[in-house]
Amino acid sequence: MSHVSAYVALMKLRVVELLLVTTLPALFMATYAENHAHHFPSLGVTIATLVGGTLAAGASNSFNMVIEVESDRLMKRTEKRPLVSGEITKQQAVAFSLALTIVSLLIFLIFTTVLATALTLLAILFYVVGYTIWLKRRTSQNIVWGGIAGCMPVLIGWAAITNSLSLTAWLFFFLIFFWTPPHFWALAIKYKADYAAAGIPMLPVVATIKSVQKQMWFHSIFMIVTSILVLVSAHLPWWSYVVTGLLALGFVTQLLKIAGADSEPAALKLFHWSITYLSIYSLILVIATILAKPSI
Repeated sequence: MSHVSAYVALMKLRVVELLLVTTLPALFMATYAENHAHHFPSLGVTIATLVGGTLAAGASNSFNMVIEVESDRLMKRTEKRPLVSGEITKQQAVAFSLALTIVSLLIFLIFTTVLATALTLLAILFYVVGYTIWLKRRTSQNIVWGGIAGCMPVLIGWAAITNSLSLTAWLFFFLIFFWTPPHFWALAIKYKADYAAAGIPMLPVVATIKSVQKQMWFHSIFMIVTSILVLVSAHLPWWSYVVTGLLALGFVTQLLKIAGADSEPAALKLFHWSITYLSIYSLILVIATILAKPSI
């Protein structure tokens, strides 16, 4: 791994991609909500929000690796991260993380709004301090509350356009809040041995698979409900409900298989389906907003 590649690896860009997927529909819906004659957000604000959001999420992930370097040494899936391998020192990683944080906040402040900037700073602090330092090793519900940081891009995108937050923005926020636990617990089922070795009490490590599935059901039901409520609040067309219903059916079908004999491969399928669910749902929001008829 080259030195540049090592720094890019600190940002965990594959994780960041999904945050950007949810930011984009927030930009479109906020623009249309602000002025029904406009379907497309400003290109400048869109680029600034996506670039600033990438750097902010990258900063959070980089700080996370600095804090968890010793845990990463104990897990097979993280043992090749740049801090563990020694390609980058802790001091270099901290400096890189701080630089990303400052640049991301400046981008938001200069090109978007004060509220979007404040929410970005809050998201970074919550992920680093709230989740990584405080919650992750203290409770099996760590990802439930720590996942709030992953919900923030929706609010940030909305605030970047309007400098305010609406009911639709908050409903979208809660959709992702309820989506996160089943998404992450599905992956944690596969890697529960890694988390156990590192002493991290992820739910699949400390609970039976039936208990994990039960809690997945709770969050998944509310995820589906809030998915529909976003469509209602944003006044989106009937076909968006149909596609959302089909996505929900696929999600539920995968979730039903979790408690079977092959729970691990079933969980991995659910993990991938959860990504498909959120990606297609976000695309639905963008297309439906673009096709919406302007108010006269």
